[in-house]
Amino acid sequence: MCILPLLSVGQENIENFISVKGNKLMNGDKEFRFVSFNIPTLNYNEDVFEFDRLHPYSLPDEFEIRDVMETVKQVGGQVIRMYTLPVRIENESNTAPTYIEGPGQFVEESFKTMDLVLALANEYNIRIVFSTLNNFRWMGGVPQYCGFRGKDRGVFYTDPEIIADYKATLNFVINRKNSITGEFYKDDKAILCWETGNELYSTPEWTNEICGYIKSLDKNHLTMDGFFAFDDRPVMESSIGNPNVDIICSHHYELNPAEFVRNVKRNIELIDGKKPYLIGECGFVSTTALEMCIDYVINSDITGLLVWGIRGHRSEGGFYWHSEPLGYGRYKAYHWPGFESGSTYDEKNLFAMMRKQASKISGNKMPELSAPSIPELLPIAHVSTISWKGSTGALGYDIYRSEKKKGPYKLVGYNISDAVNQYVPLFEDNTAKKGKSYYYRIKAKNEYGSSDYSNTVGPVKVETLGLIDNMNNFGKVYFSTENVSLETDRDRVFKEDMYRFKAGPEEKMIYYVPGNIKRIRIYSFCQQAVSNLRLLTSKDNDNYKSVDVQPNIYDNGKGDYGYWVPIVHDVEVNQESSYLKIEFNLESQISRVELYYE
Repeated sequence: MCILPLLSVGQENIENFISVKGNKLMNGDKEFRFVSFNIPTLNYNEDVFEFDRLHPYSLPDEFEIRDVMETVKQVGGQVIRMYTLPVRIENESNTAPTYIEGPGQFVEESFKTMDLVLALANEYNIRIVFSTLNNFRWMGGVPQYCGFRGKDRGVFYTDPEIIADYKATLNFVINRKNSITGEFYKDDKAILCWETGNELYSTPEWTNEICGYIKSLDKNHLTMDGFFAFDDRPVMESSIGNPNVDIICSHHYELNPAEFVRNVKRNIELIDGKKPYLIGECGFVSTTALEMCIDYVINSDITGLLVWGIRGHRSEGGFYWHSEPLGYGRYKAYHWPGFESGSTYDEKNLFAMMRKQASKISGNKMPELSAPSIPELLPIAHVSTISWKGSTGALGYDIYRSEKKKGPYKLVGYNISDAVNQYVPLFEDNTAKKGKSYYYRIKAKNEYGSSDYSNTVGPVKVETLGLIDNMNNFGKVYFSTENVSLETDRDRVFKEDMYRFKAGPEEKMIYYVPGNIKRIRIYSFCQQAVSNLRLLTSKDNDNYKSVDVQPNIYDNGKGDYGYWVPIVHDVEVNQESSYLKIEFNLESQISRVELYYE
């Protein structure tokens, strides 16, 4: 993990620990209320879906953490809830990073990422709801703690050995000294509270013991009960009167906002003003419904509400993508400031509403938005594979090209979005000429203006041209049989790819390039780990010759979502040809076609 120099290491930007006064959270002598977001990948990515990658996990770097924190600041949020501290998952690749390898076994490199999160939270003046445990196996949690000891997950809340293991984690975390700031976590004001875990089926006895243990280690921070109070399952009444528990929370995904109001109102009545209450998660409803829910929160004594959830930019270009399994096939993680790719779930209008509501509940002025910061153009291997590190709040990018480093530069790509396709290069220069060498630079833009020019990359010599098809439509296909269809659902099964061509046995597709094909690369999915496609080339679209290719198969099992097997056909072509025919041996879905030609 590359850590860039922080702008304000050692500078304390947050004055007070968050405290409790009656049923209110307090920032000094001022009430602290908020509307903001969950960012489940704040300290751990679970959506790294490059095609040849066998697991989807990584540690976010400084660019990625800054991007999501800047996103929250631009929206007007003051709080981020993180998901969990990841625990080693059984049967997962040992190359996948994690935070906790076993009882008392903590990964220093991973916790340095957590150090960076907290250092940046102080810089951005953002509070972190620090959830330390997950009830479910995603990223690892309760099942793994029990599995380490060879025990059933049902004993997690009662078994002394496993409780001791979890306490060892809490002790390590709370007493950790940040490698960047030199501050102990227990002394870090960016931490709003310690949440006992995410959606736990915890008992009153366990909650009392764990919260009491946290308070024995940390006199500065609040505790929040992570009991799985969900929709019409009420909060745990014993926690309301428990002096070791400071904050009560619940999670809500009711489709009908009237049900949200009814369920939340019941929790308010149970709590009866005795403690601060917040909505730790909510979402998967329309912008209209969510606005009504937030209005109810603002007009009540509820401390705050956190919407699920945001994904940010990738250092490799574009965004992280995440289809929400519980989102009825309608919702994905949100990308700021909202894009056409999120139009199905009204992404742009949702962010506009969230900015308004965050200002309304906090009493803070809505943040002024401005032109984006300067993006970073990444190294360019081919004029058809251009990518950049995106700028927070940018809606598009203008791409400039020149044959000389000092210019003059010509606009070759206008208002290019980095939120269209998933985990692939962002731009193809289709006007490049073979034999030329070019320099490139870009600008980020939004409705408030444009950034200055990025760094310049080049010279990039054009030895071949490229036809790149990301399957957004049939526009680049020369011919296809009638049963070839464009698929746009179940994206999680296909490495989050939103656009794919599906066909069964004996179906065909043909591509044409105005030159001689030198290399073919096809990314596809099949339910079997076999050669699912047959490739043939022709110079006249009449006489086709089979291309001998051994596919690369990246089978890592079906996982939690029923993944199809990723398969790449990558081959150099020696015979003269302008046409590529793809014949389907088995039902498959093609994700991307790359044809490089002279």
